[in-house]
Amino acid sequence: MALTVPRHKVFISFHHANDEAYRIKFEALFSDKHDIMVSKAVQDEDIDANLPADTIRRIIRDDYLRDSTVTVVLIGAETWQRKHVDWEIGSSIRETKHSSRSGLLGILLPTHPGTKTNYNEKTIPPRLHDNIECGFATIENWSTDPDKVANWIHEAFLRRNTVYPNNSFPNFTKNRHGAGWQR
Repeated sequence: MALTVPRHKVFISFHHANDEAYRIKFEALFSDKHDIMVSKAVQDEDIDANLPADTIRRIIRDDYLRDSTVTVVLIGAETWQRKHVDWEIGSSIRETKHSSRSGLLGILLPTHPGTKTNYNEKTIPPRLHDNIECGFATIENWSTDPDKVANWIHEAFLRRNTVYPNNSFPNFTKNRHGAGWQR
């Protein structure tokens, strides 16, 4: 393996109930074994789910996203429905006084019914979709190849300051349900 890109601080956004095993595998492969990233993921029980929504958003932004440079969204079959995933994407692509904008990358998990070339746009997080459309983000299929993943992360890092993100989708106020999102 000949990695030629620098290591990045990566915030991992995912559906905690459904896709925790993939988050663990992603970290084990790319943070522990191959050392291509520093994981900034929120672990179960890190944040009290009973806190007010604004407090949860502030904790995610100030304690997890502040020094990350890329946000990776692990996309399973129901990830698009999660309000926390929406908030994490929205916070990570917003430039603030205390934190710079992060790059954005979506990775379709084997649990998602589509592939990079054949997926229903309504079954990925809508804010991610908008950023794929404007060229700020990309979407890839799950891979365990460290060279591929390192390059995807680095390309997202480089795009963060060359393409302006689209953060116009209305914030989720609650989790969503159904076969796909609507505007």
